[in-house]
Amino acid sequence: MRRVNFDLDVLRTFVTGMELGSFARAADRLGRSTSAVSAQLKKLEEQAGTPVLRKSGRGMALTEAGETMLAYARRLLELNDEAAAALHGAELEGWVRLGLQEDFGESLLTDVLGRFARAHPRVKVEVRIARNAELLERVASGRLDLALAWDAGATMPHAERVGTVPLRWIAGAGAIWPRDDGEPLPLVMLEAPCIMCTAATTALDRANIPWRIAFTSASLAGTWAAVAAGLGVSLRTPCGLPASVRALLPHETVLPSLGELGLCLHRAEAESSPAVERLAAIITQQWQGLALAA
Repeated sequence: MRRVNFDLDVLRTFVTGMELGSFARAADRLGRSTSAVSAQLKKLEEQAGTPVLRKSGRGMALTEAGETMLAYARRLLELNDEAAAALHGAELEGWVRLGLQEDFGESLLTDVLGRFARAHPRVKVEVRIARNAELLERVASGRLDLALAWDAGATMPHAERVGTVPLRWIAGAGAIWPRDDGEPLPLVMLEAPCIMCTAATTALDRANIPWRIAFTSASLAGTWAAVAAGLGVSLRTPCGLPASVRALLPHETVLPSLGELGLCLHRAEAESSPAVERLAAIITQQWQGLALAA
């Protein structure tokens, strides 16, 4: 079998185009002409020996082989970038204070910290898992250098939108909601202030669906336990859901659809240290990978 050595520049163009949803935007991001990007994609398909893209309306979509190629391309680029960072960033030292939601404790944090620690072993990372309001307050007061938090409408000076996440009603793994028992919809929510609770009750009021708070918890783990036990439904994103609960798809329920919630990366300062910027870059890359796989 002939050995194929994939061109990393080509793979980077391919991944960037899929992450941005447009190869024209990828050309702008990478400083290349659209014709150069087209030539790179043609080269990738020649190396792969099969089409990786197909026409879909006015844009392009991945073929089955393209889905496989994208997963491997991301892994190859991550390893390449990690190796480069390890070699050229060995002198990077310092301390980074990072804040995250509970939602990302398993789905994001492990991989992010692993990549960062391997590339920059001299940088110490302090992580705080907290609620949205606390994360924003700690960034504003300088007690966190970096925080990944929901876009709750607050104006923050150094915020960067990294994506959006669909809001979903969350039920027990085997449950069907709402129940047709004539009772107000039981809600399981985090303690106030909670942007999810506000969004849920506002949407239910607009839809004239009666509701009641059946359970409140100080932690997300407590919320999931109550939902899994059948005490009610919650409103959250699909991020970090345990196996005991599931996100209801819009066609599965008559409960109102709530659209999407923005996700922002907040910095305490306009010009952060190299260590903070490197961690921010890894978080953004890792999040884009999760979003593409969803």
